[in-house]
Amino acid sequence: MNCRIVTIPGDGIGPEIVREACKVLDRVSQIYGHSFHYKEVLMGGCSIDACGVPLTDEALETARQSDAVLLGAVGGAVGNSRWYDVAPNLRPEAGLLAIRKGLNLFANIRPAYLYKELSEACPLKKEIIGDGFDMVIMRELTGGLYFGERHTREIDGVLQATDTLTYNENEIRRIAIKAFNIAMKRRKHVISVDKANVLDSSRLWRKVVDEVAKDYPEIKLEHMLVDNCAMQLVMNPGQFDVILTENMFGDILSDEASMITGSIGMLSSASLNESKFGMYEPSHGSAPDIAGKDLANPIATILSAAMMLRYSFDLDKEADAIERAVGQVLTEGYRTVDIMSEGCIQAGTSRMGDLIAERIV
Repeated sequence: MNCRIVTIPGDGIGPEIVREACKVLDRVSQIYGHSFHYKEVLMGGCSIDACGVPLTDEALETARQSDAVLLGAVGGAVGNSRWYDVAPNLRPEAGLLAIRKGLNLFANIRPAYLYKELSEACPLKKEIIGDGFDMVIMRELTGGLYFGERHTREIDGVLQATDTLTYNENEIRRIAIKAFNIAMKRRKHVISVDKANVLDSSRLWRKVVDEVAKDYPEIKLEHMLVDNCAMQLVMNPGQFDVILTENMFGDILSDEASMITGSIGMLSSASLNESKFGMYEPSHGSAPDIAGKDLANPIATILSAAMMLRYSFDLDKEADAIERAVGQVLTEGYRTVDIMSEGCIQAGTSRMGDLIAERIV
């Protein structure tokens, strides 16, 4: 198979982790006879430096013409960077919002799986972890508070900021369908998370999800308020299979879920549109404090590349091979610094990429 992949290394540790993911993909291409053709574009702070904006029209069009996008990370240290002394639409993260909107990437899939080898790195008590957990967070990605109208005005001498949270029933229905379809391939359990006791948008969310559920009689549907979900993730993570939620709630809950896996450096993600096209990225940020030090954990990005093979290219066997290789490296005791525990062997970013690539068969 010939695949055109746009890579967006971005800022901070982004170039390092994307390099390791491409290293692993190249190994897959050698073993399984595929051709992966990469084209790099700028986004985030590096695009601001080079082009004056976080995402150019040309970069967006290049991404649109590809088969999939592999992203590292964007942004810097907020408050300590020249990238943030500008209007919000010119900051690095605005490029991320723009590419999601421009490519219609409305469905964000974030798995959170606890490798038994990383149970010691999990901050939860062993009696809470039990036999581990394996969940998927399905986050709506192009609507809600992050894309609503916003402004800051002075009213009667007092500054007032307004952000608008808006969803329509079509936006809710399409993400719900994606979540139920994924649940059909898993344990057939969807927990829809909202704040329906307060928000009109959440009451509409719950109504539409209930309507979609009627087409999936095999699936158990529960509704859970977002504050309760945040507590349940650290009290009983094993109860979750597929979590369906809106944009801001999903942003917060997926970061919480990533930390109970042992490290945010372990959490991959896929953002899909209505076709097989997707953008694949780790759920962590750009970590500028460790950029260039060979300390970053590339596993989330490597697992994101595996998701790309599975969801955009239907290469399930190859995706399985990457996931097995990650598991094998962890079983052998290799760890980056963020998941390091006593008795293990510390490996840098590049070495971890080499180890995983070498174990792909």
